[in-house]
Amino acid sequence: MTELGPVTWPPAPITTERLVLREPEARDRAAFIALLTSPEVHTYLGGPQPRAGLEREVPEIARRRPGLFVIEHDASMIGMVKLDRIDAEGQGHARPETGQAELGYLFLPQAWGHGFGAEACAAALDWFADAFPGEPVVLRTQTANKRSMRLAAKLGFTEVELFEAYGAEQWLGVWPSVAPG
Repeated sequence: MTELGPVTWPPAPITTERLVLREPEARDRAAFIALLTSPEVHTYLGGPQPRAGLEREVPEIARRRPGLFVIEHDASMIGMVKLDRIDAEGQGHARPETGQAELGYLFLPQAWGHGFGAEACAAALDWFADAFPGEPVVLRTQTANKRSMRLAAKLGFTEVELFEAYGAEQWLGVWPSVAPG
């Protein structure tokens, strides 16, 4: 993924009714490793990463990465949401255009089913809309990932196309919804 673009980073923490979206900190390292090694989290993402490698690779001090927000609830990291630009190298089987902004998110299993995904992603999309007025955001997910499909609909993403990649049917949506023209 490429840099997000000309924005001041990090922004002030974004506070919602129950959450804080903020820049990663050193105290989030264990939660990041838990996210990346969780079989449940990675059911539709090609499987978890090996813990030993992540223990070596994830830095003790968080690197600044524009577009990456930690999602905090009750002073603990419960997930992350990111807005990245799709680059030609990372595009692979993807259908979006190079340079488009893409929403991604991961939540620890104990945070599932509480509406945190919709709350956090809506806040990140609102931030993006203020930073890049009028620019659409894309989202890709497997159609088999029912939770992610429901979240995409709740956030207002509209289907652009279905396609096959990584041995499964994939869904591509765009936000904000654009009226056919």
